[in-house]
Amino acid sequence: MTATSIAEQLEANAGADGNAVWITSPESGAKVTWKEAAQRSCEIACHLDALGLSQGAPVAVASPNSIGSTLCFAGVTYGGYLATPLNLVAGARVLSYVIGHSQASVIFCADENRQLIDEALEDVNHSVTVIRLDLEAGPQWPENEAVNSIPRIRPQLSTPGILMYTSGTTGRPKGVVLSHSNLMAAGMNVVVGHGVKPQDTAMCVLPIYHINGLCVTVMGTLMSRSGLVMPHRFSVRVFWKQVADNEVSWFSAVPTHFAYLLNEEAEPELDRKRLRFSRSASAPLSPDIHRRFEARFGIKIIETMGLTETGAQILSNPMPPAQPKIGSPGIAVGNEIAIGDDQQVEVPRGTTGEILVRGDNVMQGYLHQPEETAKTITADGWLRTGDLGHMDEDGFVFVTGRIKELIIKGGENIAPREVDEVLLEHDTILEAAAFAVPCEQYGQRVEACIRFRPGRSASIEDLLAHCVAHLGKFKSPDSLHVLDDLPKGPSGKVQRLKLFSMVHGVDG
Repeated sequence: MTATSIAEQLEANAGADGNAVWITSPESGAKVTWKEAAQRSCEIACHLDALGLSQGAPVAVASPNSIGSTLCFAGVTYGGYLATPLNLVAGARVLSYVIGHSQASVIFCADENRQLIDEALEDVNHSVTVIRLDLEAGPQWPENEAVNSIPRIRPQLSTPGILMYTSGTTGRPKGVVLSHSNLMAAGMNVVVGHGVKPQDTAMCVLPIYHINGLCVTVMGTLMSRSGLVMPHRFSVRVFWKQVADNEVSWFSAVPTHFAYLLNEEAEPELDRKRLRFSRSASAPLSPDIHRRFEARFGIKIIETMGLTETGAQILSNPMPPAQPKIGSPGIAVGNEIAIGDDQQVEVPRGTTGEILVRGDNVMQGYLHQPEETAKTITADGWLRTGDLGHMDEDGFVFVTGRIKELIIKGGENIAPREVDEVLLEHDTILEAAAFAVPCEQYGQRVEACIRFRPGRSASIEDLLAHCVAHLGKFKSPDSLHVLDDLPKGPSGKVQRLKLFSMVHGVDG
């Protein structure tokens, strides 16, 4: 039987192997079986019913990754409510907007995030109940509260399950609504694309208030009935120990994580038979970092691509022994991909255009923004990603950048990623991001921000010469700016559009 909701999938997993462990806390060693997860999710749903919430009401979660926050997601959706993860690095002003825009009247909040939430609530105009969330025990309900044993409604495939706000690098964030069907399709794309089996164990190092953490690892393990290790946050210092101690067989990360792990001098002890692959998403992975990581650690990186609006993964490189293409996030898995012109008409292979996606994982729409939804999803169901790229004859997609981030110098298009990759090839640079700057002569010129590896440096002159040697004078940056850190969203993706105002002190 195919499950028709997240609740039904949880119950099916509990029925198939109830004593198998789903969630493990590496900090405490606490574990939650499928049977316990289904029971505790049902209890959360029934407690929410007792609060008198309207059907499908948004319920927010402010917490680091944990057993408690994972069960909150499961419990909110179990009762047919709309789980609304709050981006904890967005700041109080953005959170005030999100809480107000979503009209969330209940927030599960971990102790460490209470001050942030209290600050955000100062500018919220509706009543909000904050429920303490213990990172392992889950929500802390009033004692002797009378609740039913069965939730009052049963969610269906079309029931909205998640409301996740985009990072909002340009203007206010948009609320992406994903149904149970979208979420389960997204989880299955990971399962099918990577051959995930019940005996696998994933480790979630990305926050589950980001789509990669939620849909790839939480939904991927839910749909495959496999194990999930949930550290509170990514830590370079203990990462490999957590992998070994918990017999992790795969993990999903972002390029920044791979760069940080490469920069660590200590060599980890790894069970390479058990740790069979890693996957990279959320931002383009530098081919140089890709090759160096695989050569040093002997672990394959499967490069992928996904969006919040598609429940994460839309493209993936094939698993070994099939051959990947370094520099490409892969081929379509579980959905259709096309490259379209400015009218969304498919262009010939090898031609650059906008990447379009269509499938069961594509969102229902943006909350309270029908016009924005109509601009993003075409009449025949294609979602416009806003990413530029081309497809080769084998169906592999190569991403050249965001439409809004494209640098247009003297009428010529320059993809920032091309500049990034050349800078990252220099052995002193840990992170790099090119961006456009207004220019009277050319319309726009190229500049870039860089971050050196700890204990390393180089002269700006040498770095600019390195760029000219590999890119030519026209595409090379006119200026480089050294930063202690580059601004990033919750996924670890560099927020390129913030760089101009950071460096020049004015809005672009």
